[in-house]
Amino acid sequence: MDGDRTTDRETVEALLTRSHRLGSDPRNTNYAGGNTSAKGTGTDPVTGGETELLWVKGSGGNLGTLTADGLAVLRLDRLRALKDVYPGVEREDEMVAAFDHCLHGRGGAAPSIDTAMHGLVDAAHVDHLHPDSGIALACAADGERLTAECFGDTVVWVPWRRPGFQLGLDIAAVKEANPRAIGCVLGGHGITAWGDTSEECERNSLHIIRTAEEFLAERGRPEPFGPVLEGYGPLEEDERRARAAALAPYVRAVASADRPQVGHFTDTGAVLDFLSRAEHPRLAALGTSCPDHFLRTKVRPLVLDLPATAPLEEAVARLKELHAEYRAEYRAYYERHAAPDSPAMRGADPAIVLVPGVGMFSFGKDKQTARVAGEFYVNAINVMRGAEAVSSYSPIEESEKFRIEYWELEEAKLRRMPRPKALATRIALVTGAGSGIGRAIAHRLAAEGACVVVADLNAENARAVAEELGGPDKAVAVTVDVTSEEQIAEAFGAAVLAFGGVDLVVNNAGISISKPLLETTAGDWDLQHAIMARGSFLVSREAARVMAAQGMGGDIVYIASKNGVFAGPNNIAYGATKADQAHQVRLLAAELGELGIRVNGVNPDGVVRGSGIFAGGWGARRAAVYGVPEEKLGEFYAQRTLLKREVLPEHVANAVFALTGGELSHTTGLHIPVDAGVAAAFLR
Repeated sequence: MDGDRTTDRETVEALLTRSHRLGSDPRNTNYAGGNTSAKGTGTDPVTGGETELLWVKGSGGNLGTLTADGLAVLRLDRLRALKDVYPGVEREDEMVAAFDHCLHGRGGAAPSIDTAMHGLVDAAHVDHLHPDSGIALACAADGERLTAECFGDTVVWVPWRRPGFQLGLDIAAVKEANPRAIGCVLGGHGITAWGDTSEECERNSLHIIRTAEEFLAERGRPEPFGPVLEGYGPLEEDERRARAAALAPYVRAVASADRPQVGHFTDTGAVLDFLSRAEHPRLAALGTSCPDHFLRTKVRPLVLDLPATAPLEEAVARLKELHAEYRAEYRAYYERHAAPDSPAMRGADPAIVLVPGVGMFSFGKDKQTARVAGEFYVNAINVMRGAEAVSSYSPIEESEKFRIEYWELEEAKLRRMPRPKALATRIALVTGAGSGIGRAIAHRLAAEGACVVVADLNAENARAVAEELGGPDKAVAVTVDVTSEEQIAEAFGAAVLAFGGVDLVVNNAGISISKPLLETTAGDWDLQHAIMARGSFLVSREAARVMAAQGMGGDIVYIASKNGVFAGPNNIAYGATKADQAHQVRLLAAELGELGIRVNGVNPDGVVRGSGIFAGGWGARRAAVYGVPEEKLGEFYAQRTLLKREVLPEHVANAVFALTGGELSHTTGLHIPVDAGVAAAFLR
């Protein structure tokens, strides 16, 4: 049995290694697309004898990062026996539940819809992949002829069939009838290859992919998307990014009418070239084809039909018109094909918005989903280019797309997904987030599902915090001096390009100058007010511009202070600035309420440990004022409170979440004390 266990381990290790190599190259397959498998023997824990097993990538996994836990392990005798109870193509979805009865042991991933393909094909190793070159042949109008011309009898054409048990039977029959074949091209879908060893299977997969690439390159005409349209060429990079940032909040509004979405912006050469060409309106209207593509991109994108140089106001107005048309057309598409038992329409907004000369905006429930949707549309562009180069692009029928998009199995997968976190789809920008209270706020918002823009004057600190939060799919760093209108505008521009917009802004950046009146210079006063009073005003003004364009409401939170209410000694510049911030909360709450923007404040006190302000000399000066050692200042502050508790940055972060997490949805103009109870600072 030791030998059996070694064989099992070696089989799995070889499968994972092959999967990682194939999945790490985007030419081979798209993110989370395709699956690989291996057959071998294992020990039956009941009889102690050997049994044939299938290891196959499970539902939802990604080949490039696949682990053993991401494999489904099934008994081949039971899987193959399902052929005897198969009720036919009209009821083939029932077979997915039957896979659970074929599992070997507990744990592992759930079997995917493609499990039958891997189990029924008579080969020890099978790869099913979605390479752009293979899908280009699969989606060409005369794909069957081109496949034969490209590969002869070594790769066989399989007409379009929705993934499932019947497709597995079809491919198994093709392999049996074509002993020279190393794989097949699946019409409208992708490729499948096989081999007696893991190395042979991988070699066959790569041979199909690279041979198709060479065929398309050698046979293809030079401008498959047609000539360049005047006025539709790419803007210069700086102008392009500025235009994208100006459009982003309006585009996000288009994608979020049914439910809020996170965005991603792409201006790669493939996208810009496609949008500059005469044929892009026709091809975009045909939609994507591979099921993996349109499940993430919807059946077609929304395309702005204006040149890149059109005035911004005209582009925004046209986007709104096109959005209304898109929603009406999508509802009509749903009603054309929906059956009485079809899942309810999930939403009629586009997942992909294309802007000639500028680039592509893609959307999803989080940043990764939005980014991957954009990557898939780039795959779709590559497929269209290849198909148009040697033939004409001919995706599967609209009715088939609907069957995939509103497949009950996909609906069941959606129902199994965990409930979203409280701040999911919300995009937060926190100033002064590189340390102290701001860092704690950034961490809490990210933990609750928000995408976070870490804004700080210290670029190194900002980058470190963004990395702590999980990197670019969770957080990005921007360097900003909040006294600069230009830098604030750039920070918000970076935010909307990173995540599509901004929903939640925390004014936290600040310094503290603690001096008696007669020692406070005009320079001290101006610096204190420039950073906190003026800086908060400028940040809030830019936030309001973005939020108004989105039309989705929003939150602005000021980290003010108990010192804005309570008059302490030797604190004129800081206390006056905090009072300014406190009244900004009231003024903006009154002004922005009609836009659905809530403005609230948090009044901390005595946050010593972990505070960037106290570490910068403020702590020593306040300790001197109160006549205590600096290291005892936190304890001193705690003892003067009603609760006798020290206030930490995390407590301030908790208050920010309380204001923005959804439970206080009808609260605006409020200041929450986070001071452990300072009676002199009670609000009244």
